Amino acid sequence: MSSPTTALIIGAGPAGLTPAHEFLQHSQVHPYVVEATDRIGGISATINYKGNRMDIGWHRFFSKSDRVMDWWLSILPLQLEPGQTIGALNYRGKSRSIPTVSAYDKSAGDNVMLLRQRKLRIFFRRQFFDYPLSFSVGTLSQLGIGWSTKAVFSYLKQVVRLIKEEKNLEEFFINRFGKHLYQTFFKAYTEKVWGVPCQEISAEWGAQRIKALSITQAVRHFLRQQFFSPSADFTHKKTETSLIEQFLYPKLGPGHLWEVVTRQIQDQGGEVHMQQKVVRLELKEHRIASATIQETLTGATYQIQPEYVVSTMPIRSLIQALGEVVPSEVQEIAKHLPYRNFISVGLLLNKLAIQQENDRLIQDNWIYIQEPDVQAGRLQLFNNWSPYLVTDPDKVWLGVEYFCQEEDELWRMTEADLQQLAIDELQKLGIISADQVLDGTVVKMPKAYPAHFGSYNDFPKVQAFLDGIENLFLVGRNGMHKYNNQDHSMLTAMLAVENIAAGRTDKANLWEVNTEQEYHEHSANER
Repeated sequence: MSSPTTALIIGAGPAGLTPAHEFLQHSQVHPYVVEATDRIGGISATINYKGNRMDIGWHRFFSKSDRVMDWWLSILPLQLEPGQTIGALNYRGKSRSIPTVSAYDKSAGDNVMLLRQRKLRIFFRRQFFDYPLSFSVGTLSQLGIGWSTKAVFSYLKQVVRLIKEEKNLEEFFINRFGKHLYQTFFKAYTEKVWGVPCQEISAEWGAQRIKALSITQAVRHFLRQQFFSPSADFTHKKTETSLIEQFLYPKLGPGHLWEVVTRQIQDQGGEVHMQQKVVRLELKEHRIASATIQETLTGATYQIQPEYVVSTMPIRSLIQALGEVVPSEVQEIAKHLPYRNFISVGLLLNKLAIQQENDRLIQDNWIYIQEPDVQAGRLQLFNNWSPYLVTDPDKVWLGVEYFCQEEDELWRMTEADLQQLAIDELQKLGIISADQVLDGTVVKMPKAYPAHFGSYNDFPKVQAFLDGIENLFLVGRNGMHKYNNQDHSMLTAMLAVENIAAGRTDKANLWEVNTEQEYHEHSANER
């Protein structure tokens, strides 16, 4: 009896678990997943701290890809609460309904999606501003007539003198918002997140993350809000992702979805091995012939000979695993590819210092901290993602987010010091009072964000070398050193499975994901 064809899948995040699931559904390929950590889901993991769950980096489950939406809902169906309604998805002029589960139907238990309302604001000058800027009377009065007038003329000037070839992220922002608005709302925050000036970041980052969002789009969105119901945004294909008013969210956090996927993979005969990392890949005649895998707890190693390799591991680590066969120039570029690390400080409180009327919790899912006098970059309110993330609904469960490099002092701080920093900074901003803090924890995520500066301009040389390895398929965020969303990462993984099934060794279609606004679901004459 012949042994099954095996695909080694490196990493158990969305980009690794998706192809494992797809192989089992659509092929005879046996998926063998290895994950270096003890955590399922990668940056989409959900951390359980004493029953309170933390979403690492926040994840809205919305995609312009019907394929991804259907995939999510096949794992966790949508459960509507009493009084909630949702329209039909509109795809290529055809409407179709979304299957739902009644809140009174308890058969699915916790394995459901919730329909959540999006609320995101900017905290700046110790005030809240809508994001994207709504250009309402309230927002303009907050900013002042002088500031608003200057912003309008700055934008109009930019419309007339458009930068034709955007060389960096600063020029990308200025083209879409004008110099005044860029300097006020984008420059300081972006540099806090990435640790370098916007002039050093590729304009490609903006094209991937912000796409067509601009003042014009924001004004259109504001007008649409005044005359249409919020549900229209969730079901409208042409709405920019940053403007979506509703989204799906797993009842127990995004990591729960990937834990369910892992169980399904194992139930169908696939393998998922935790705390095992690939330390060596042997290359022969443009193919990976074998992989050496190390068990992180014992240090013991073993080898497998996969027919295919699907990699989500950081490019820098992948090149190291391939060893001296890699050209020296490619090694040097990969060695200097930059990443930003991510820290989330969870704080449990009795209440916030900032409350809504009637002493209710503010309704934000997350808040951008634009203030330059603190290091915190974002704030999550886990209660508003899903009430089931919090054990006691009368308490407030926050995530205070920081960004840094591995060599930064912030990354080396102890858990106690990071908690104290978060408490001190939120109290300084007037968001919390330190005496209301009950408990806390810290989660550190290395290489959370592949960055588009440093040696990134020479990345095509690395890409060309790796794409030349016939049975190697790069997918996901770190796997491609591309700042993909979760749905983009899943789409690259789905395409990799299709390529393998078709015997296709050309990888061009993988790199096309997240380069077009509609995720390549429309043909050229439909765009």
